Amino acid sequence: MSVSKVLKWVTGALELLLGIPVLGGLIIIGTAYTPLFVMLILHIITLIISSKNNEVKYGSILGIVTSILAWIPFLGMVLHLVTAILLMVSAAHKEQPQQVMVVPPSNNSF
Repeated sequence: MSVSKVLKWVTGALELLLGIPVLGGLIIIGTAYTPLFVMLILHIITLIISSKNNEVKYGSILGIVTSILAWIPFLGMVLHLVTAILLMVSAAHKEQPQQVMVVPPSNNSF
């Protein structure tokens, strides 16, 4: 499993935890919004690694947006849950093997 997939699973699980209605809000407020900053850093790292591996980036991009807007009570909860789903779906997505096109040699003689 690639590093980017592991990071997507980890950030997806953390986003899911923060999306739990009362518990997520208590974690965010009780720690003075520090988890939002930590998640922002994790999403940026995941985005960079996913870009280098040519993997999908939409979960990490939404995670960055979520980290910026999640201080808004109900919007933050919804964004955390949607981000968690997208990250976990992209982490579970199997990579398509690259197809190599074999061109037969031509019989053209000059």
